[in-house]
Amino acid sequence: MLNNNVLKNKKLSQSIYTLNGIVKLALLSALAFVLMLVEVPLPLFPAFLKLDVSDLPALIGGFALGPVAAIIIEFIKNIFHFIFKNDGTGGIGNLANFIVGVSFVVPAALVYMKNKSKKGAVIGMAIGTLCLAILASLANYYFLIPFYINFYFGGDVANIIGVMAKANKNIVSIETYILYGVVPFNIIKAIFTSVITFFIYKSISPLLRK
Repeated sequence: MLNNNVLKNKKLSQSIYTLNGIVKLALLSALAFVLMLVEVPLPLFPAFLKLDVSDLPALIGGFALGPVAAIIIEFIKNIFHFIFKNDGTGGIGNLANFIVGVSFVVPAALVYMKNKSKKGAVIGMAIGTLCLAILASLANYYFLIPFYINFYFGGDVANIIGVMAKANKNIVSIETYILYGVVPFNIIKAIFTSVITFFIYKSISPLLRK
């Protein structure tokens, strides 16, 4: 049984390199890029943390075509966004979006590949949400925020903390930004994306598997 699952997953991953698979990836990537342009600010979060559902096509693609497809969709989406929309971060925002997106959709897709059922999807998305929260926190604390502060604020931590504190007075340091900003925001985003996927995947998946 295990060997059959391995063969099926290998065949699935190979299918994305066919013309049919490339077309599917292109369509999902284009949709992800468009969805990334639709951002909604949330109260109590810094202005640069805006909710979007651009991970939705990558998650659906990961379930239907495998985790490699999910990574490709996340990558192309962010390349397009970097080229066609300047978010003022010099690409750091896109790098962050790629890291957190992959940390969510890849674990979810890997779990679903082993158990293709509603239960498997729910468990996969739950694990993906947990991985997202952890990796987003580590990436922001050790790399993304320090790099952004040094590059754009000349190392002035107080300046960027002051900007964040305007949205949430509990944010008084990088650590509290992670606690009150990064973690809850990404969990909300992952749950929102997961709920939509749960209700629409069954009707969409036959089209992607043809």
